[in-house]
Parts: sequence; structure tokens; C-alpha cells
Amino acid sequence: MNECETCAYYSYDEEYECYVCEVNMDEDEYAKLLQGYYKRCPYYQDGDEYKIARKQ
Repeated sequence: MNECETCAYYSYDEEYECYVCEVNMDEDEYAKLLQGYYKRCPYYQDGDEYKIARKQ
């Protein structure tokens, strides 16, 4: 599974009819992300709201 699919910033855009990343980043940050500069996305936030509840 792709890391983006579980990210809190990954949501469906009805206008474009596809999933998009809603992180507000500038062109340089986006270029680094596409070129593989980062091993993992530095903006990733787990979108699983029930993760803590399952541990209890």
C-alpha cells in the first residue's frame, strides 16, 4: 500500500475526480519530493483516527 493512501492530507477532489495531496508546499519542496530527495514524505500524518482506540 502506498503511504499516501493512509495520509490525513490525501483526499478525494470531486472537481478533478481523483485523489490529491492537500499539503501546501512550494515548487522547490515539490520538486525534491518528486526527485526522490526524501526517503519518506516529510509531510505524512497518519489519517487513522481509530489507531489509538484499537490499542486500548
